[in-house]
Amino acid sequence: MLERFAKVPVIIQFDGEFSAERIEELQASINKGRLTKAILLPLIKGMAAKLSVRDLQAICECDGIASITLDREVKTMLNNASVAVGSRSAQERGITGRGVTVAVIDTGIHPHPDLAGRIVAFRDFVRNRTQPYDDNGHGTHCAGGVASNGSQSAGEYTGTAPEAQLVGVKVMNKTGSGVLSTIIRGIDWVVQNRELYDIRVISMSIGTPAVTPAALDPLVQAVERAWEAGIVVCVSAGNEGPRIGTITAPGTSPLVITVGAVEDRNTPPVSDDSVADFSSRGPTLDGATKPDLVAPGVNIISLRAPGSFVDKINSSFRVGEWYFRLSGTSMAAPLVAGMCAQLLQLNPELTPEQVKGILISNAVSLGDDPNSQGAGEAQFPEGETGI
Repeated sequence: MLERFAKVPVIIQFDGEFSAERIEELQASINKGRLTKAILLPLIKGMAAKLSVRDLQAICECDGIASITLDREVKTMLNNASVAVGSRSAQERGITGRGVTVAVIDTGIHPHPDLAGRIVAFRDFVRNRTQPYDDNGHGTHCAGGVASNGSQSAGEYTGTAPEAQLVGVKVMNKTGSGVLSTIIRGIDWVVQNRELYDIRVISMSIGTPAVTPAALDPLVQAVERAWEAGIVVCVSAGNEGPRIGTITAPGTSPLVITVGAVEDRNTPPVSDDSVADFSSRGPTLDGATKPDLVAPGVNIISLRAPGSFVDKINSSFRVGEWYFRLSGTSMAAPLVAGMCAQLLQLNPELTPEQVKGILISNAVSLGDDPNSQGAGEAQFPEGETGI
């Protein structure tokens, strides 16, 4: 009896047109009322619902269904970094991400003094609160990697784009977990509001094990719709290294910028850097080389969200009153997202493909396998010709 009536969280995607009529047809194919609590996911022509095995069997027999995917769990990917990637010298030339908005899709953003006046919007898909907050702490640390101005550290702990504006999109709960459908809703909201807030970059340091080819993965499809809408998307590679074939979704997408982590040994030169053991390696399920780039991701000092989940369980990682030390590809991806904001400040006409191309062409090889380092460690261009 339990197997027959237990509810399974799934994402149902339609083949072809996505409309109210199609949903009504699907509703009619199963017992009335089963889809009353479904959540629409128009970005991927789908919907999320909890259905019994019997109802799922009925849906499988319907025409026009492209795929049914488990609405699986997604998790977060857990001073000197801006210097190591060349962004600090660019900041000294006035290239600070000014005028560019970056959406951080994560656990939220604490209104930290280093971000004062630059969180221009906040959307909460977990608790529906309207003011910025972060009960986990991961999102705040990532936001600092993008845009901390170091006001509480005399400029020591800055992000790569310290004058960029931020939009916080909370899709993960207090313990740093969520589900595919919520993440997709967050991405959809960013796409729908990109012109309102002039969002040009997404930083997303969350992921889930890749269980299908990229083209069939709903989360990959969602970030690719954002990319096609003109938004540069930077995602973390995952923390399942050094095993090969461990790149997490949506980092398996061939379009978006997938970022692995390096140990920079707290020194500016790239010459002594190496890929972190924990950084996920390619190839992807499709045989594609990933990550695209690597950036510092070990012992990164960034913003602290006081009283958050991460802050409480890792109190020894606090650096003074306002900062926190964490490691992971989660910390590397925001640094690259901030570099994208810097490039877009210089040339707002750049497409996502052009931004990615500039970063790849200026990366410095660490002499490692491309499925560990991609093109190499991200470095901001020393000159501005061609940007």
